[in-house]
Amino acid sequence: MIGFIRERSYRTGSGSDRVKEAAHDVTAISQKTTIEVGRTYLEMRSPAELQPARCDDPRVRIEQMHECPPSLYRTLYVEVGKNYHWIDRLPWTDEQIAAHLNQPEITLWLMTYDGETAGYFELRRCEDDSVEIAYFGLLPGFLGRGLGKHLLTCATERAWADGANRVWLHTCTLDDKAAMPNYLKRGFRPFKTEKYSVDSAMESVPHA
Repeated sequence: MIGFIRERSYRTGSGSDRVKEAAHDVTAISQKTTIEVGRTYLEMRSPAELQPARCDDPRVRIEQMHECPPSLYRTLYVEVGKNYHWIDRLPWTDEQIAAHLNQPEITLWLMTYDGETAGYFELRRCEDDSVEIAYFGLLPGFLGRGLGKHLLTCATERAWADGANRVWLHTCTLDDKAAMPNYLKRGFRPFKTEKYSVDSAMESVPHA
């Protein structure tokens, strides 16, 4: 049985709104800072290279989502990626999400723990018959339990089972610090690096 996350409500008030709620007569100033990010591409060229790490807890299940509601997809994307600057798909409408998931080269897999949604991965078959682990991660409440190595093992095995001639992914310096060690321990090897910049909005509230 697949457990669904209830969508959370997010307050979208400005920084000054939050300050007013705290009864401070100050003005919030929005600033942008540029962050340089390093991105690393990793690959696995043979199923024999996988160094699996499994969780034997029977409460952990991973199942393919054949008809994922856009609301669930959006919640997964927001909850898993909110600490790692996942922003590209935040503006997507329900129609865009549905069109994306209906592509035959895309598959979505959901991890649950005792019926509660714990994480997910998304696979994308490429034109060269490689398979990219395009999105992968756990919800914040399930970090630090050893579930990430199990999820990555299952994602990689699924990619090979789908007939991949190569499995690849990428990570960056904005990701969780456990991401790169997990990829390397499972047998992925770097094959390309690059740098890019992102703007990070910050709010500073001067004292009265």
